[in-house]
Formats: sequence, structure tokens, C-alpha cells
Amino acid sequence: MRVLIIGSGIAGLSAALEARAAGHRVILATRGALGGGSTPRAQGGIAAVLPGTGDSVDAHVADTLRAGAGHGDAGAVRLLCGAAEGAIAALEHAGTRFDRAAGGERARGREAAHSAARILHAGGDRTGAEISRALCAAVRAAEIDVREDHFLAELLGAGGRVRGAEFWRGTGREEIFADAVILATGGAGALYAYSTTDTLATGDGVAAAARAGAALADIEFYQFHPTALARPGSFLISEAVRGEGALLRDRSGRRFLTAVHPDAELAPRDVVARAIAATMARDGGRPVDLDARHLGAERLAARFPGITRELADRGLDWSRECIPVAPAAHYWMGGIETDIRGRSTLPGLYAIGEAARTGVHGANRLASNSLLEAVVFARQAVAALTAPGPWRQGHGTHPEPPLPLESAPAPAPAPAYSRSALQGLCWEHLGLRRDRAGLDRTERILRGWIRDAPSPPRGIAAAEDQNLRELALAITRAARARASSLGAHERADDPRSSPSPRPVHQLGATA
Repeated sequence: MRVLIIGSGIAGLSAALEARAAGHRVILATRGALGGGSTPRAQGGIAAVLPGTGDSVDAHVADTLRAGAGHGDAGAVRLLCGAAEGAIAALEHAGTRFDRAAGGERARGREAAHSAARILHAGGDRTGAEISRALCAAVRAAEIDVREDHFLAELLGAGGRVRGAEFWRGTGREEIFADAVILATGGAGALYAYSTTDTLATGDGVAAAARAGAALADIEFYQFHPTALARPGSFLISEAVRGEGALLRDRSGRRFLTAVHPDAELAPRDVVARAIAATMARDGGRPVDLDARHLGAERLAARFPGITRELADRGLDWSRECIPVAPAAHYWMGGIETDIRGRSTLPGLYAIGEAARTGVHGANRLASNSLLEAVVFARQAVAALTAPGPWRQGHGTHPEPPLPLESAPAPAPAPAYSRSALQGLCWEHLGLRRDRAGLDRTERILRGWIRDAPSPPRGIAAAEDQNLRELALAITRAARARASSLGAHERADDPRSSPSPRPVHQLGATA
């Protein structure tokens, strides 16, 4: 079988190796260089219950469902957690070198909302970079047909199936045909003014799948990491730092999370992010402080060498001073709806990794489950290529019809379109807190931008903008349809929600 895999993060690389090992002819297309995207940015690690650790798959399942606000698919979650040992073995077989403790066993850390220390890491805080290094080397050694600098434009179909894809290459186009297409194109962090993801995270695969008619699901659930450095670039400060004992303090030096959740700094991400946002709002938009001073310079440098070096390059010494942090867009729980075998609602189209909604993350992803999901469902999708069967109906999101302009109140003057204007709009109205008035205004502006944009787009930058506008509109409609708060989706107009206002994210504020 000829298999086209699009994307070269951990999901795409894993799928390429699995498909090659299964005897398929594999083409791996990626929009930049091999191994680009968000995977190399992953710091904390990969969650995995391994034999002899005193942990249990049942506990990992319970933690995952709890963090997901009860919205996860229990069957998919159990598959994910139960397949962790095999996923780790596959990564190590490909050459990944996980950190080892003094006794020789794999070192394990703990992160928020986990009931046990089950986070395997590599290079201290460079887990994603190590995994990407190993998988890229393995893909090259396997002589897989790699096509770099291929930007996905559209999916191609024939006979009721997806049969390939069309790509931008510079100013030209190229068609690649295949018996099956696996999308591993990541999320859409570029929607937001503040994001920890790569600037190339423009949702290309999800947008192309939606245009082809694939169902999307849970797209209103976008996760905001609580602790990004409050400086230009929103550099991620791993949750593992709080797992090692770092604390969060307001401008007066008070630990504010102890009054919010019994797990304080180790509460689920949505809880911590909203508590930080509320504290920032009370403090006039000033970022909160991450206090790791008591961990000491030697321990910080050994456990978090990458973060320590990045902070030093910015003139910050976190062993001697608090670090200003604020929430930033981090991970999309929703995406292309799939069954537990990676199959979308379109025959011939599979989706894995952040581009997919497999059901394992529910309304709020548990820390360090994303790398695990990418490997587990890459293996599931490849196994499904030669095991045809009916797609298992899930919970597809079919957005409500567009808001009729004639029935809407006269809108305020809309800004001219620019990428920064879109990101500001999404940050304000599709961020940590949403409400009906803001969502209605966002839809009107987006519909105007979509109406006025040249069609078809001329060039890669214009295609990126098309994808972002379309995805922002889809998220807006899904967020409006879910009128009550759940997990990462907080409706300020839900009577049960907290009364805190939206934060003003001020970059460059001092600690």
C-alpha cells in the first residue's frame, strides 16, 4: 500500500516508521525541515506506567479522565494508558535515550494532576528534542521517501475516498497520490497572540480536512499552559518545574493557589491557568511569579538545563530571583474526529497527534499525555490500514449555522485583517474566558474577513491565513454552542463560572 503521511513531529515520524516496518511504501511530507514543529519544544516528558514502579494503569486512567473534566472517552483513555509500555519500547528501539536514575532504572518525574511520578524525561527538560532526534535518524536510516518544504494545500479525493494531497512548493503546486493519507500536522497555536507553539502551527491539516468534509470534534477546547515566560516569544516553563516543588506567588509574594484547589500548584492546567489569569487581572495585568529559588542553582541546572540556559540568555537567574509567568496557548484537545484506530469520517483519511480528536484528552489534557498519544495512535492508525472495518461513530461537532447578519445588532467597526489582528481577537474572545457577546462579535468580524479575502489564496502565507480564519470561525461557533463551562472552555456568562475578568497579558513586566 502507498501511504502518504503529512507532518514530521512525533506522530508523523512514528507512523512513518511503523508503516515502513509493515511493508508499506511510505511518503513523508512535511511543511518545513524534517523534525520541525512543536515536538522538539516538548520539555516535561512522556507519561507512562511501567512495570515494577508501584504505579498502575488504572491510576493513570483515573487521572486522565479526572483532568479531562469527565469529558474523555473512557475506552480510548484505557487504550492510551495501557499501551504506554509498548510505546516507550518503540521509542527506545528507535534510539531515544531516556534519563536514568542512580540505580539504572528510567528516571521519573511528577507533573500536575498526576497521582504518581510517571513522567519519563530525556536530557532533563529536552525530551521532545531527544525523541525528535532519534526518530528523524531512524526515518533517514529506513530510507523513507521524505519530502521537505511541502505545505499542505488541499486533500484530493476520488471514488468517495481521500486519494492524496496537493501541496504548495514555493510558488508552485505538486500533487501526491496515495492509497491512504495520515494527517499528523499538529495544532493551531498561531491563532493566539501568546502561544508556546511553533509559529508554523497554523492548523493546515485540520482546515484541509474540514474543507474536504471530515467531521471535527471538541474544537472549543483549547488548552492554555499556565506558565509561559512573560516575555516576547512566550517561552514554555515546564510543568515539571512545579512538579519539583516550584511555587506560584502574586505580586505581594502570597501563594494564591492554596485557596483555589487542594493540589495548589499541581492542580489541573485549566484550574491553574484561570487562577493565574484572575490574579493577573486583580494585579492590573502584571504576570505572577514562579518561585524556584529554594530548589537551588545546582538542582535547577541539572534537572532543567534547557530552561536554565534560556533564562540566562535573557538575563534571568531563577536560582536567585522569581520568574514572571503568564498563560499562553499550548495544545488543542479537539481536531479531526477519529475512532480509536485513527480513522476519520472520510474513507482513506486518518489523523493522529494534535491534529486529531481521539477522545483521550476530554476537555483538558493531562500533562505529558500528548507525546504518548502520538505514538500510541500512530501505531493504531498504521495497523488499521490493512484492517478495514466500519468507522466507530463518536461525538462529532457539527457547528451551528452562521449567525444571520440581518438579525444581529449593528457591529462596532471591524479592524482590517492582519495576522496580529486575528491573534488579538482570538486571545480576547477565544482564550481563557468566553461569552456570547464576544463570540457573536468575533463571528461577524471573521465572516467579514473571510468574505473579503482573495479566493483561492495566492501563496503559502495567504493559505495560512485562510486556514486560521476558517478554524477561528469553527472554534467560535463550537464555543458558542457550548453555553456552559467545562474544562478548558470557560463561559464567563455561565452562572457557575468564577467572576474574574479577562487578564491583560503584559509582556516585559518585571518580576
